[in-house]
Amino acid sequence: MSILTVGTVAFDTIETPYGKVEYVVGGASLYASWAATFFADNVYMISIIGEDFPAEELEALEKRGAITTGIEKVAGGKSFYWSGKYLDDMISRETLVTDLNVLADFNPVIPEEAKSAEYVLLGNLTPAVQSAVLDQLEGNQKLIVLDTMNFWIDIAREELDSVIARVDLLTINDEEARMLSDERSLMKAAEKIMKMGPKYLIIKKGEHGAMLFHKDEIFYVPAMPIPDVIDPTGAGDTFAGGMLGYIAKQDKVDFETIKTGIVYGSATASYCVEDFSNEKLKSIATDEILDRVAKFKKLVSFEH
Repeated sequence: MSILTVGTVAFDTIETPYGKVEYVVGGASLYASWAATFFADNVYMISIIGEDFPAEELEALEKRGAITTGIEKVAGGKSFYWSGKYLDDMISRETLVTDLNVLADFNPVIPEEAKSAEYVLLGNLTPAVQSAVLDQLEGNQKLIVLDTMNFWIDIAREELDSVIARVDLLTINDEEARMLSDERSLMKAAEKIMKMGPKYLIIKKGEHGAMLFHKDEIFYVPAMPIPDVIDPTGAGDTFAGGMLGYIAKQDKVDFETIKTGIVYGSATASYCVEDFSNEKLKSIATDEILDRVAKFKKLVSFEH
């Protein structure tokens, strides 16, 4: 089964209480694709980069099974760049710099061989770009996952609503769920959001885990307790990529499979936060993620 990830491939400068790194690689498609390749082959990446992006980073992804022919490289251009500083709680952060660079003119073109990918992850981009991707797909998709953020809820609500209506699973955080639904209760928020179109909804609660909603069913998974969270950047994209990689490997879309996929995504993301950028993801093997999945099971199991 094949996966299509659409999102940024970028540079980040990140400062946390544990240190600072400058111009490290990042971006939604990069994190999600690294995570997905732990479980699935044929992970197509759609993005745009400048001439400054290191070729060895793309080569490393290709060795893992990612297909980078859908990443447009702009001669003489500069890649998207974000700089941010995390506060002591490692949740709140301050954006210092956002340079769109080549991303400002991103008009995604899906390679012919990727248009039939069964599993699709639309990373956090403008709703117009997400819609343009959906327009190019062949329509045989088994699961389309959408990520978005409060910025698009604020400035592009009509376009965002249109995209949400076309996807199967929406993943947002608790603040965004409340903004999107105008409800304080997450239960009421979930009910209202699913009426907008998605069959499934994941509400992420950061260090407090994630909730999955489908019809009248609810599943909650906690976050794995980690002694030192070094860098939360990319954790949400890693979560989504790991989840989708697991689901694609099973090639089955139902509540139970997505439940387990969330645990696999959470386990993968729990490694991501242990170092800056994607350094930890580069150093682990699938067996280590499976070991942490087993720890998740032990963490929540009890006798009744």
